[in-house]
Amino acid sequence: MANSDTHEKPHAIFIPYPLQGHVNPSVHLAIKLASRGFTITFINTHSIHHKLLNTSKAQPNTDDHHDIFSSVRDSGLDIRYTTISDGLPLEFDRSLNHDQFMAALLHVFSAHVEEAVGKIVSSEQPRACCLIADTFFVWPSTIAKKFGLCFVSFWTEPTLVFTLYYHLHLLRINGHYGCHETREDTIDYIPGVQALEPRNMMSYLQDTDTSTVCHQINEKAFQDARGADFVLCNTVEELESETTSALQAKMPFYTIGPIFPSGFTKSNVATSLWSESDCTQWLNNKPHGSVLYVSFGSYAHVSKRVLLEIANGLLLSNVDFVWVLRPDIVSSDDADPLPVGFREEVGDRAMIVPWCCQTAVLTHPAIGGFLTHLVDDWKIGINLNNRRLITKEEVSENINHLMSGKLGDENRKAISQVRNTLENALTPNGSSERNLDQFIKDLKARIPWRYGIIPAQQK
Repeated sequence: MANSDTHEKPHAIFIPYPLQGHVNPSVHLAIKLASRGFTITFINTHSIHHKLLNTSKAQPNTDDHHDIFSSVRDSGLDIRYTTISDGLPLEFDRSLNHDQFMAALLHVFSAHVEEAVGKIVSSEQPRACCLIADTFFVWPSTIAKKFGLCFVSFWTEPTLVFTLYYHLHLLRINGHYGCHETREDTIDYIPGVQALEPRNMMSYLQDTDTSTVCHQINEKAFQDARGADFVLCNTVEELESETTSALQAKMPFYTIGPIFPSGFTKSNVATSLWSESDCTQWLNNKPHGSVLYVSFGSYAHVSKRVLLEIANGLLLSNVDFVWVLRPDIVSSDDADPLPVGFREEVGDRAMIVPWCCQTAVLTHPAIGGFLTHLVDDWKIGINLNNRRLITKEEVSENINHLMSGKLGDENRKAISQVRNTLENALTPNGSSERNLDQFIKDLKARIPWRYGIIPAQQK
């Protein structure tokens, strides 16, 4: 028989991975859940919190407790906010010292999380019922179990990427991963995945040295994720139906993306770790489908040589482009890695910015193509795998192939179709909204206090 707490709001502790591409969807998922009646306690690292304050030009209080959710709380949402250490000093350059940063997340961060979760569970009301944590963390199932919480794993990338990591054991057994001489033939044995060429897998899965800290994180994180009570994925069911169905046969997997601000608009909550440039006015002066968007994400790094080949390839292509060029794309020590005179030579056919609102740019009608990292399919991007060095001529040729003629028309049509699919998924009866509602229903059926069960730590 349920106890008197039966009608409490579900209270979720939410911990995003401390990188741009993870913080952004986590913030907006927290808001979506709060708008559906959740109490959310959102935990950022001190480092992420500091960057958000700097880029939003907010003035932190002397006690450094400025709340990024204050504006949405004013609208009645119950979102609480706190910050903890990731194990490194605030001034430590995490981009320049990538391996040390990853090692801290692997070995040290969990101690700070455990302390924070323990305090929230013992003191906050309504009582916390679940822990929502990024899939790339290696500790959530252990901490959730210790405090009697349901573990919800939040995956910020496509289902395809999740399932490749989830089936690392199959890749290893078949010699496509973790071997000194990895096979290069087609991968056709992953459930729900069509035949895949090894060169199109994530770069980490192509490496022959799998002893690095990042490989350790990837492998341990997906071992941990197998213990999740629920997995939420920032993708759309219609775009990855076969892969999603295969995973759902193994675990409670819910596709609830794309997780953007309401109406695909700019967020009124600080989510960017860099100051965003507004590209709208420049794009408004360009013909429909004529501009290439170039971005390598929030954390990927490229070598100076590769970046110079890309820059010179863009120069040769004569295509208009928006290039998001993070100050640390090559190294924190090389703030402007472009060729001398490049900006002057491209002139008004280019807008080069350190960061922008990607949603606003990609949904602008002037955008006709997207040049990014990860895959060989030129309808999407360019493979920057170090095994195969690209040239400026190759970059230019493929850009022109992508942006002009029949392929360009097909690509623009594909972009439009994907955009419509994303928008439809978020309508009141869309697949992602239905899946989120189903997750909430299923979670409420599992949370301990509905059955009068009080974790031992709270007795």
